[in-house]
Amino acid sequence: MRRLPRPRTLRARLTAGLVVLLALSCAAVGLAAVVELNGFLTGRLDQQLREVGPRFPASLEHRVEPSDHDGDEHGDTRRQSTGTFGARLVGGTVTNAAVVRPGSDTTGLRAPLSAADAHTLAAVPVDGRGHGVRLSSLGEYRLMAVEGADGDVLITGLPLEPVAAAVHRLELVSAVVFGAALTVTGVAGALWVRRPLRPLSRVAATATQVSELPLASGEVTLPPRVPEVDPRSEVGQVGAAFNRMLGHVENALTKRHASEERLRRFAADASHELRTPVASVRGHAELALLHPGPVPAEVSRALERIAAESARMGEMVDDLLLLARLDAGRPLERLPVDVTRLVLDAVTDARAAGPGHHWRMELPEEPVKVTGDGHRLHQLLANLLANARLHTPPGTKVTVSLETEADLVVLAVHDDGPGVPESVRPGVFERFTRADHRRRPEPQGGGAGLGLSIVAAVAEAHEGSVGLTSGPGSTTFTVRLPVRANGPGDGPISSG
Repeated sequence: MRRLPRPRTLRARLTAGLVVLLALSCAAVGLAAVVELNGFLTGRLDQQLREVGPRFPASLEHRVEPSDHDGDEHGDTRRQSTGTFGARLVGGTVTNAAVVRPGSDTTGLRAPLSAADAHTLAAVPVDGRGHGVRLSSLGEYRLMAVEGADGDVLITGLPLEPVAAAVHRLELVSAVVFGAALTVTGVAGALWVRRPLRPLSRVAATATQVSELPLASGEVTLPPRVPEVDPRSEVGQVGAAFNRMLGHVENALTKRHASEERLRRFAADASHELRTPVASVRGHAELALLHPGPVPAEVSRALERIAAESARMGEMVDDLLLLARLDAGRPLERLPVDVTRLVLDAVTDARAAGPGHHWRMELPEEPVKVTGDGHRLHQLLANLLANARLHTPPGTKVTVSLETEADLVVLAVHDDGPGVPESVRPGVFERFTRADHRRRPEPQGGGAGLGLSIVAAVAEAHEGSVGLTSGPGSTTFTVRLPVRANGPGDGPISSG
């Protein structure tokens, strides 16, 4: 039973339940009819046995020679139906046994009985009631035993074969009729259940469409509501509740999208407006440092810090402006880019900026090219290498590998540093996520936590992805980019 397929849908379960209940009802009716018919026909046999009485087995005591055709046995045989069985027992031993055969006279009446048959006849209760037994030479019989006048036991029997045939015929007819009824009920039940459940199917289809929509960000258009049905039914109540839920979800998504758009515009406007004053502060600080007159040491250090922090703030503003424009969906440049050349240039720059690290490259023999924005891809790789340099101690080995997989270019940056803490990994590509104190024994400065966010945004803008696997002594950032990304070539995004 465990191997039988189970219905999964509600319609299948209801139809199967209806068919099973009808099958149980049919089985109960058929069983009752068979039992009743068998009992009725068996009762008729018992009545015939009582009407016939022990005349036939009693006549076997006075059996005449076969040549005598006028004896009593001949007369009793003529009055018995075909198949009637008679036996006489004296002291538990069968002395005479005969059966009436079709067209038989006084000849050929002896019934061949085995030792087991004789034992069976001796075990029949002498109570004047019918009992079903099986004789190996004759088959199923209904026997009735009574005491004779001479202290013997007279047994009269009628075959059960007509009863069995009638019962088997009823079983066959019941099986055919009930089988046809179950088939018709199954088909009609499936069609009948399908109609009231049709609104529920629409709810499931709409829910499936909603589940396939990208709800994380951007503007979302929900599918049409399910048609309203009778609100007094359970299906109607589910449909109405589902429509109300879709309305709440749509309102929440609309407000979320509007909030995102306001935040995006604010970040872009603020970044754009901050660039000028930050550049002005930096310029004035550098100009003050170039003053030919004597400047106190404290003032010089303060001006140097102002110039350094304004430069750092300018980079942060540029990064925020770039992220805001990427979030707004500004198109990237779509030109052939030699990724192999980008790796060579970026590793050369990283080697000059971090001479204390060991830089390695694993590049294929043939150049690897993609369609995209070369400047942004160079920034992506530079940010990954800067992340490895700033967040690992000197002496760390950093390996940049490049390979192709089907229609993808796989760029991996691996280092054998202390690894990214497990608590930081889920949000490592989010903005302003910093783990300097976790990845480095001693702080060496650091950014604002926007480098990996730019990596993820540039990869997504190229229809690619970036992932992280990290553990003690092994950290790998893997970027996958399609060889040809679909998108309009409306010119590159510029942070200027």
